[in-house]
Amino acid sequence: MLTTLYRSAVAWTGIGLAGGLAYREITRSHAFTGTTQLALVHTHALALGTTIMLVLLALAAAFDLGQDRRFGWGVHTWNLGLALTTTMLAVKGTLQILNPAAADSAAFAGIAGLGHIALTAAFILLLLSVGTQVRARSAATGAALSAQPTGALA
Repeated sequence: MLTTLYRSAVAWTGIGLAGGLAYREITRSHAFTGTTQLALVHTHALALGTTIMLVLLALAAAFDLGQDRRFGWGVHTWNLGLALTTTMLAVKGTLQILNPAAADSAAFAGIAGLGHIALTAAFILLLLSVGTQVRARSAATGAALSAQPTGALA
């Protein structure tokens, strides 16, 4: 699982950097000065992709979360949801520059909404998995402290 998290972080970094480059080059080559969803690909991929994967990598290493199936499902669901969301940002944003009339399709919002639903499901799975490990660690620490003699803490 640690390798999967690391590779996901690297992939999202590449996607985020490519998204920023695409935004800059497409808007510059078409002399576009308005607002576009394409500008959000860079930040979504880096913040929700790279940063979240690195945080999950640290949590997985600290709590051995790879053993919990919910954690694995959460990571894969997160990647799928973010991929749907960033793809729709890129498609709609590019159309806003090249063909603004086509960018108003409700299908883009619907597919991006599915991505957001997947991200919500992933949040739930990840939080349940981390919460289980935190409670287990707290219980083990509390049991170890209560097993010590009273004078041992001083």
